[in-house]
Amino acid sequence: MPSRLSVSARFLAASLVLAAAGGSPVLAENDPQGMIDLELNALEKSDKGCRITFVVKNSLGGDVTRTVYEIALFNRQGLVERLMKLEFKDLPDEKTKVSRFDLAETDCDAIGRVLINDADACEGDGVQAGDCIARLNATSRSSVTFGK
Repeated sequence: MPSRLSVSARFLAASLVLAAAGGSPVLAENDPQGMIDLELNALEKSDKGCRITFVVKNSLGGDVTRTVYEIALFNRQGLVERLMKLEFKDLPDEKTKVSRFDLAETDCDAIGRVLINDADACEGDGVQAGDCIARLNATSRSSVTFGK
């Protein structure tokens, strides 16, 4: 029969493995609200200039009724070329959506980096004003660097 110590040690080890795999209900309860995942999905030439496509998922735990991000475009030499505000509108909770923006008179090939400078609007029931930037997870499928 195993000793009490070895049973406890095995339980602790199993708990650590479960927690590392994301299966611990204790960790989930202590985890703050979720994130907004914002992926720079594509940059493609358009009739107007450059079309930028984002895939966004709100996992904050509530609907965001209005979201506006200030975006900075950097050229390939690292110089800021343009600041603009992109309105993502509503982001329903646990919904993934695609948002496209046409950037007039912008050459996609000249863009070296896209920076989320700030969240100018972040509104919704139970959503704090700073959540849209503080809880933003920015990723890119493009060769262009993207982040906050």
